[in-house]
Amino acid sequence: MLPRPEMLADPDPSSAIAPDGRPTRELRDQLRRIPSVRNACSVLSAWLQTIGVLALAVWIDHPLAWLLAFCLMGRSNVLLAILSHEAAHRLLFANRRFNDFVGRWLLAYPVFLPIDLYRRGHMNHHRDEFGPNEPDVPLYRGYPIPRASMRRKLTRDALGITGVRIMRGLLRGLRSPSAAVREEAWRIVVTQTAIFGLFAALGWWYLYPLLWLLPHLTVWRVLNRLRSIAEHGGMKRSDDRRLTTHSVHQSRLARLVLVPYNTGWHLAHHVDSGIPMRNLPAFHAELVRSGYVQPGLEHGGYFALWRRLSSG
Repeated sequence: MLPRPEMLADPDPSSAIAPDGRPTRELRDQLRRIPSVRNACSVLSAWLQTIGVLALAVWIDHPLAWLLAFCLMGRSNVLLAILSHEAAHRLLFANRRFNDFVGRWLLAYPVFLPIDLYRRGHMNHHRDEFGPNEPDVPLYRGYPIPRASMRRKLTRDALGITGVRIMRGLLRGLRSPSAAVREEAWRIVVTQTAIFGLFAALGWWYLYPLLWLLPHLTVWRVLNRLRSIAEHGGMKRSDDRRLTTHSVHQSRLARLVLVPYNTGWHLAHHVDSGIPMRNLPAFHAELVRSGYVQPGLEHGGYFALWRRLSSG
């Protein structure tokens, strides 16, 4: 899965890219500007799409509409979780207090994400991918794997087995000896209770288990695994981010369902994790122009990459 040595060329010395791939100061200052107003529109749009899916399912009230809504609510989890990730990096809004408030209460807690605890672990992920303090290694360790093993993992995700196991860990956090863990677990419970109460007040209490909780335990888990292994599966610990993180061609379908908000430009994100999501395509283009990303380094698409990851 690792790129060939000739693909790890140094960038052009005359470019705005340093030998480690980071942008030089002038370019970095441009790329690190946080577009707070546009990001606020993204948060609003994510919620409008989520509410729209729920409302249409109730209005149409047909088995096929419920099935489609079930799948689309998995995508809603993706939208909120990716925006939570941006907030965890404190790149969603320039005002940190507002960034953290929106990131917690409007994005992370609705999708059962303890964002403050996640932020601490996620920073270790960026400091040293595949290192001893890497929290996400269980998701993408050991690839490529046999196709049968991939099928078993995705089946466990689709049946909710993975989701229930993770949910049990969250519930254990309610009685954790750590005050920080307890506080965030209870915040999530309060948020979920409020969401259920809102559904109940509207006379649609059944939407909570059917289109809120179950898609999170199933569809979201499948999408999260597929995205995670496409980001780091089969790579290794290294100071060169091209050896830790895949670069994948971004199709419109992938950006719509799997990697919204430019999160699919993941190599660029790991080269400089201080660049907001909206500027990652421009940064990736600069990495290509400089020669840091050589022809052939980028995978042609997610399906091709998943086939390689399940070819062990």
